[in-house]
Amino acid sequence: MKRFIQYSALALALAINGVAAAEQAPDFTLKAIDGNNLRLAEQRGDIMLINFWASWCGPCIQEMPQLDKLAQKYQPLGVQVWGVNVESDSSAAKAYLNKVSVGFPILLDQDNAVSKAYQVEAMPTTVILDKDGQVRSVHRGYKPGVEKKYEEDIKGLLRE
Repeated sequence: MKRFIQYSALALALAINGVAAAEQAPDFTLKAIDGNNLRLAEQRGDIMLINFWASWCGPCIQEMPQLDKLAQKYQPLGVQVWGVNVESDSSAAKAYLNKVSVGFPILLDQDNAVSKAYQVEAMPTTVILDKDGQVRSVHRGYKPGVEKKYEEDIKGLLRE
């Protein structure tokens, strides 16, 4: 019964956010700031937290250290955090990351093809995928403390 209630709450949250429960996440390959290409489909088996952000977005910048803490805490359990910068010119993002180091990959979506595929309409937008690559939650915007919701989502997926 408890699991049914959890799934019902998740389905309601997904419906409110405009995303169908268990929708397959669009695959993509993007170049990371370190020069490596990363492909989402190659990450099956891991829970993915994908955060779309921009250096001009105050809440995005505020959220970045919290995402890094989540990445460090859950990476050993099979959870990956990817940051997807949506700016056509990545120089401001690189300058920010020279000041505030993060341990997770930062990918460059300079033509916004990936952010369009994910229907990113607000900055930041965080999408959480299950181990099969299904969209399980979408969070638009950032307010301090929302990372606790990300953590709840991750813990729920780890228990499945």
